[in-house]
Amino acid sequence: MKPLNIVHLFPELLNLYGDGGNVIALRRRCEWRDIPVQVTEVGMGDAMDFSHADIVFIGGGADREQMIAKDAIAARKAELRSYVADNGVLLAVCGGYQFLGHRYTMGDESVGGLGIVDMETVRGEGRLIGNAVIESDIASMPVVGFENHGGRTTLGAGVKPLGRVLGATHGNNGEDGFEGVHQGNLIGTYLHGPLLPKNPQVADYLLARALERRGESCELAPLDDAVEAEANRVMARRLGVS
Repeated sequence: MKPLNIVHLFPELLNLYGDGGNVIALRRRCEWRDIPVQVTEVGMGDAMDFSHADIVFIGGGADREQMIAKDAIAARKAELRSYVADNGVLLAVCGGYQFLGHRYTMGDESVGGLGIVDMETVRGEGRLIGNAVIESDIASMPVVGFENHGGRTTLGAGVKPLGRVLGATHGNNGEDGFEGVHQGNLIGTYLHGPLLPKNPQVADYLLARALERRGESCELAPLDDAVEAEANRVMARRLGVS
């Protein structure tokens, strides 16, 4: 089997709240199953042919780092759009999530996004901060994480969110009850943590979709996720969700 290629965009800039741990979780869950896997880190000046990618990950960053990364992201706009249109698997967190829409606000500047998802992000008053939990149809367990964002994201009509907020979770904008986006094999979310170690079902969803896209079996061998499941349960209980 050809190694599953996980492409990590700009890890030197977009690694807020341990977002790079998502890539580690994906790699480890492949290795534990004896699935060949490789991680390709793409830096600011690196070229990348997304036709060789199986999973693309874009993390979050502080405003300064996002401002630095935005031009490099924009330079890959056509390639990323083609990859997603070809059912490419993509996980984008916080700032990476905001890049996916038509426009997003950085400081006082409104910046054109990738236009991959029908959504827009504007700057709100204050920040939406706290541990978070959502209900999503891609996982039987609650999906937990940590959110800290000044942006308010609104999805276009008919665009499917990743899930619905539970407890005191703010989600996309603190008003409509939605969190993230789920479009084809693309997932965008504000949830850091990192997300995947505490949500192994989400990690396996991404891996299964990547294997399915390659025409290979997406029946993943079960793993002993007792530690991961307990971390998930502890956080969910803290937030009043059993």
